[in-house]
Amino acid sequence: MITRQLTPFKAFDGIPFSLGVDELIADLGLPNRSRRNAVALNEYDYGHSVFRFQDCGRLEEITKRTPVLQVGAVAVPFGALRGFVLGQDGEAFERAGFVVSPRYGIAFVADEPDWVTALARHCIPTWRAL
Repeated sequence: MITRQLTPFKAFDGIPFSLGVDELIADLGLPNRSRRNAVALNEYDYGHSVFRFQDCGRLEEITKRTPVLQVGAVAVPFGALRGFVLGQDGEAFERAGFVVSPRYGIAFVADEPDWVTALARHCIPTWRAL
């Protein structure tokens, strides 16, 4: 089973939030699809991962299939992630069908397949405002 390591607001699955678009393309090549999404972010979809950047090139979100999320010494299967987040993060909230954790910097739809989006710290207020 695939386990993805999260260091909140710093890195997801070994990919740092300091990554730029040019570095992304140098590392992974051209994406399967790129587009500007509904929230005005530039999205690079590689099938296995989706990266979303602001126009200035700042990485906002990394989305990956995550059967198991590793945070520090704790490994949480996706099916238990909602309960884990709600139990560990008193500031967690739900928006647009997503569970959002300000403590862990993630957003996910608990009743959907195991896609987890890691967020840059400055994204949390935007998610709250939805």
